[in-house]
Amino acid sequence: MKKLKKILSWFLGIALLLIALAYITDHDYILKGVRVVYFTGHTTAFIDDHSYFKNETIPASTQPQPWPVHKDFNTISPTETLLETHEDFRTIAFIIIKNDSIVHEYYNEGYGETSQTNSFSMAKSVTSALLGKAIQDGFIENLQQPVGDFIPKFKGTNMTVGDLSSMSSGLNWDESYTSPFSVTARSYYDDDLAETILGLEVTETPGESFKYLSGNTQLLAMVLENATGKQLETYLYESFWQPMGFEQPALWQVDDDENRLVKAYCCLASNARDFARFGKLYKDFGNWNGRQLLDSNFVAKSVQPRFEDSPEYGYGFWLSDHLGKEIFVMRGILGQYVITIPEDDLIIVRLGHQRGSRSDLPFSSDFYTYVEEVYKTLKLSH
Repeated sequence: MKKLKKILSWFLGIALLLIALAYITDHDYILKGVRVVYFTGHTTAFIDDHSYFKNETIPASTQPQPWPVHKDFNTISPTETLLETHEDFRTIAFIIIKNDSIVHEYYNEGYGETSQTNSFSMAKSVTSALLGKAIQDGFIENLQQPVGDFIPKFKGTNMTVGDLSSMSSGLNWDESYTSPFSVTARSYYDDDLAETILGLEVTETPGESFKYLSGNTQLLAMVLENATGKQLETYLYESFWQPMGFEQPALWQVDDDENRLVKAYCCLASNARDFARFGKLYKDFGNWNGRQLLDSNFVAKSVQPRFEDSPEYGYGFWLSDHLGKEIFVMRGILGQYVITIPEDDLIIVRLGHQRGSRSDLPFSSDFYTYVEEVYKTLKLSH
């Protein structure tokens, strides 16, 4: 018994020392990460983790606009492969919208039409849309306006707001999802996101090549708040949530109670039906049921590659030519998708716990399966 007590005391001493070191070296955010992830039985960020963070609420629209439901709603049978993929990767929501009507809808594990789950990086597309809105509203001149006009730290760097949206900033951000010491982990769990972003440096020439960095979108959010004089969640509500008739409120994670800076590169918790609205908005070149909410030229530019050698990305949207289609995609790390295929007036939304494996292709395997099996389900030619 004495030996056991000695061992336990030794372990306790080491734990206390590590905790003290974390605070001394300003790595105490790791302790929150451990508490939020591992103490809840997970190994990474998860779709319901918003309840462990502070959030801003984006109210539902006062003039909700429900999606039309097709007369043949849920009469088509998904392919066996699609159902197996749902099972394999724990899909919790899957919607097929054809000609602006819901033709198929699937939910699992107790999730439903109003369930709020984490968008992860789909929020990057939303933040880029807000850039387009800020340009249209006159708060920002154009995509070429220098970031330094809004964030003095970056004066003279030649980095533009368009560079942030198109992932070509040249910032020294480490897009690592495994290291607890990476800036990505710090940004997710720390309590002063602005301090982290302002600690970055431009180490490569901006505007020359694509390099996916979540810090780009977070810096863009700070630009937008400085340019508009509004909190980003407020600007989102005014610009899109209200006029587009979002049926449910949403939550956007913030760093802490004092700063209230939203994590714009991730962490907008909403539902499949409401996420789909951004697919429709961009499919219709910024027009929402007769009202031009975004400049059509900005939308068209957003869903085309900026760089020839990186055809997989435009301004805030991932791009694909799978099945010979021109596809643009909002995408989150655990297989969150709003897949829009304008030529067939088709929107596919998938939310869930996991995604497929990665290869040398721009998307993980599940993305290609969802597109292929929806075409088979609808018996559309490709």
